[in-house]
Amino acid sequence: MRVLVTGASGFAGSLLIPRLRGEGHEVLALSRDPARIARGSSPDPAGPSGGDLQLMRGDVLTGEGLAEALRGVQVAYYLVHSMERAATGPGAFAERERIAARTFAAQAARSGVRRIVYLGGLLPRRSAAAGRAHGRGIDGSRRAVDADALSTHLSSRQAVERILLEAVPGSVALRASIIIGARSRSFRLLVHLVERMPVLALPAWRRFRTQPIDARDITAMLAAAASADVGGRSLDVGGPDVLSYGEMIARIAELMLVHRPALDLRVSMTALTARLAAAIAGEQPELVLPLMGSLGVDLLPADDRAAELLHVNLHSFDSAVEHALGEWEAREPLAAR
Repeated sequence: MRVLVTGASGFAGSLLIPRLRGEGHEVLALSRDPARIARGSSPDPAGPSGGDLQLMRGDVLTGEGLAEALRGVQVAYYLVHSMERAATGPGAFAERERIAARTFAAQAARSGVRRIVYLGGLLPRRSAAAGRAHGRGIDGSRRAVDADALSTHLSSRQAVERILLEAVPGSVALRASIIIGARSRSFRLLVHLVERMPVLALPAWRRFRTQPIDARDITAMLAAAASADVGGRSLDVGGPDVLSYGEMIARIAELMLVHRPALDLRVSMTALTARLAAAIAGEQPELVLPLMGSLGVDLLPADDRAAELLHVNLHSFDSAVEHALGEWEAREPLAAR
């Protein structure tokens, strides 16, 4: 198939492109700056640069170059997720996300794209007292989610998902929480916290649970979603282990072979802890704030059928972390080990 991958130089795109090319697909890589890909700017040695990869210049926000990039494409991967703070202030990324999704979806529909594959975020399930929003479940039916618990980050991802699936009805959305990989921003944040905090002061959100997934597994699922009989669905995906955020951090510290005493706080203080975490991890606060704003609820898949439908054997959390740390250390030092 002729396949377009947006976000080609990013974490997910750089892993997906070699996989798709290895399966015999004709792959085009879309970027605002194709030279970054051509220069091999991705630190992933198996990244998208090199060979006969077709590099396309385009911008999903303005629409520039999209018509040419999508010409003759059967499957388009939408792996763009920008949380930069716009000039209008914090939170403006959500509006930028919606504009970009509408622009891309409209052009994909005009170009005759049969399927868009989108990597989004898990949504909290609806509690008895919560407000309602809706997402389409693994069987194509609508399922209720907790609208009151949606952070700006998760609300944005849900909005993008809805725009893409409505524009091209055969599309697929994969909803994941934390992806365990050497270039995953969420994973790198957790590792840096373990590295740089002599005492792990964990806010109240430490007790909430999720199912982190190995980057190798999400890559395999994304590749399979191009042709699997799952059109028109949103698939919740996760690894085999259900862990609280506190348990995740403790396991990462153990696998890094470092001892970090934990101090459990009774309050969340998301805005303050996010800024402290950003400072400790060397990240921009406007990138960390949306991520940490999603930690106030359980984020668990509605069921575990996605791996079966997409024929992917899942790696355990420990295996995922060990593999990610190994890839990390192959390219840059890990101060704590």
